Amino acid sequence: MDLQSPLPAVEIHCKGVLFDMDGILISSIGSVDRSWSTYCRLRGIEPQRALEIVHGCRAQDTLLRLNPHLSEAEAAAELKIIEDLEVADTEGLVVLPGVLDLLQSLPRDRWTVVTSATERLARVRLAAGGIPVPARIVTGDDVALGKPHPDPFLAGARLLGVPAEDCVVFEDAASGVKAGRAAGATVVATTFSHTLEALSEAHYRIAGLRGLRVASTADGMTLLLTGGALLGSRRGEKA
Repeated sequence: MDLQSPLPAVEIHCKGVLFDMDGILISSIGSVDRSWSTYCRLRGIEPQRALEIVHGCRAQDTLLRLNPHLSEAEAAAELKIIEDLEVADTEGLVVLPGVLDLLQSLPRDRWTVVTSATERLARVRLAAGGIPVPARIVTGDDVALGKPHPDPFLAGARLLGVPAEDCVVFEDAASGVKAGRAAGATVVATTFSHTLEALSEAHYRIAGLRGLRVASTADGMTLLLTGGALLGSRRGEKA
């Protein structure tokens, strides 16, 4: 569908917000790249193979793509190795601009995190960034199928007790955008780690979370995406 630019401000009405973690709330790209490079060198794998596919996907799925012949027990052992590497490396981890202000403006029971990271790794990274982590989040441990399948965001919507189609998904990776669309949510993508073209399936594409506004309504909330932040919008699709 055609993209329009420049764009006016857009109001999105919703009942819940589902945030990806890396590239949306925090940046831990350095840790991811260093940890996977170290793991690949340990296993005699060209690191670039992993770095091209790891972002936005569960570690266990990346491991099986790198070595599809791993048994279930072997995959679990390899997952523990890469998880330990990532948990130990929080160097350079930062909270992205606008995140804390946005989270403080959202009702605490109306948002959660939906990440491909393991539960242990997600909580370490969120704590390192000072993010006010909800008691219940969705991680790569909680679903049989990770992004780009819709299961993670469907699980996140269930945690909030609202239909997925009444949720807004914030993502920075193409696999997450596909997952959010497949779940029936409205998807807002940021260009932190991917190009506009790679995120073309998102309903809206924005530079980042800075400047987003939230207003409570009788049956949920309204998110205001300012025209200055919007980089692209898909005509004719739901908001």
